[in-house]
Amino acid sequence: MTEHFPILILLVPLFGALIVVLLGRERPEQCWVTSLVSLGISSIISLFTIIVVFSDKVQTIRYRMGGWEPEANGYEVGIELRVDILAALVVFAVTFVGFVNTIYSKTRAEAEVQGKVPFFYALIQLLIVGLCGIVMTNDAFNLYVLIEITSLTSYALIAMGNRRAVLSSFNYVIMGTIGASFYLLGVGYLYIKTGTLNIDDIRMVLGNDNLWEHQSIVVAFIFIMLGVWTKMAFFPLHGWLPNAYAYAPSMTGTFMAPLMTKVMVYVMIRVMLWLFGYEFVYSGQHVWKELIIWMSVLAIVAGSLLALARTDIKKMLTYLIVAEVGYMVGGAWLGNVTGQAGAFYHILSDAAMTFCLFIAASIIVLRVGDSRVNAFDNLFRKMPLTMIGFTVGALSMIGLPPTCGFFSKWYLISGGIEAGQWEYVCALIFSSLVNAIIFFRIFERAYFGKIAGVKEDLSPSDSDANPDTGIKEVPWSMLVPLFIASGFVLLLGIMNRTLFEWIQTALEVMNT
Repeated sequence: MTEHFPILILLVPLFGALIVVLLGRERPEQCWVTSLVSLGISSIISLFTIIVVFSDKVQTIRYRMGGWEPEANGYEVGIELRVDILAALVVFAVTFVGFVNTIYSKTRAEAEVQGKVPFFYALIQLLIVGLCGIVMTNDAFNLYVLIEITSLTSYALIAMGNRRAVLSSFNYVIMGTIGASFYLLGVGYLYIKTGTLNIDDIRMVLGNDNLWEHQSIVVAFIFIMLGVWTKMAFFPLHGWLPNAYAYAPSMTGTFMAPLMTKVMVYVMIRVMLWLFGYEFVYSGQHVWKELIIWMSVLAIVAGSLLALARTDIKKMLTYLIVAEVGYMVGGAWLGNVTGQAGAFYHILSDAAMTFCLFIAASIIVLRVGDSRVNAFDNLFRKMPLTMIGFTVGALSMIGLPPTCGFFSKWYLISGGIEAGQWEYVCALIFSSLVNAIIFFRIFERAYFGKIAGVKEDLSPSDSDANPDTGIKEVPWSMLVPLFIASGFVLLLGIMNRTLFEWIQTALEVMNT
């Protein structure tokens, strides 16, 4: 039964999306329940998958679609799903965030996507199918197909937002198409040289035929990296991200912001270590290692400063995501297991704290009716529970123990010191200090209120929310997901050593 877990993780939300569409016209009130059940089942299967993969007997689950066995020459035929320790952790993060986000959406879906509730829940489940498929597939071309599935559903989900969301979605379409084209060109070069699309087989052929230094393989690697970087919004390819996440419906933003870029960082690590291999990627013959680390430094500094310059809370958080992507790209390219494991741990850590912050920010914008920091006056008194959740996420983003953000930055800084990349270490410290300025400015405003004698900008906000005359806490259906997210920020921090050792073990296998 356990060998079927990978396909069940995909099929449950896929059929859930189909049921939601069929029920949508006649019984729209059942859409939320159906989505909650399907994503809950998928999350439970993902959790059991982690238990199975972490057991002594099974380290990797392989599932061949249709039961097609390898040919006599050893090549795979058809589609293979492969779940190891790293994939199991990311898949659980995707399904669990989807489940918790569905709880959050209960009271907001009809208000924000009027008349489109069935399509919203169907698209969310299809997006989860695509993200989980990206993580588990062992086929380079089907990875492209699944990336496009996630992109198409993302475009539609973003376009359901406010009046500026459609243009933001269109910009995302353009950038996403360019990124996908780069990736597909790279895969085409690999197929021409190796004659296979299975990731394990590509790695084997490249090694057996000694094709590492062939010019077309180098070009394929560059094209694939450019495609993945565009999808993950790696600076300066980030232009689509701030408006897309800021103007999308709040339930879309709270799901996409924690997961989309992080899953693509996982893809980058998988391509680097499993498809091309340690020797090729970190070879001293190529100049790209130093160049990319400096690009990550630029991304960290630029993302932090752009966030500091913003007064809109959602825009501020989206630029912090740009900086966080720089963290993970830099860590993956340090060339040591500590940095790689730190980058992967930060995938989980950043997903948790971004989820926490976006839920809290969405709740605040809903109640206050304004997305500017100036509207946070006295929120610790008016919305104490919401602000507790926001504070946990913010302290993690700054990097204070015992939150997961502290430990992920610690591992990344340790990897940078081990590699002698002091510019990367300084960028991480600088970013943490900027984050402290950003969030303590918000804490000051939310605790003490308006500063006397300071003239405020009274221009209209970009938010479409309507302000309440009496600001109060939101229903428990919105607070519970916030507390779950903040709880995982602390839990990941407490379990940091165990998780880090699991990740290190898996990466050492990849690097051999």
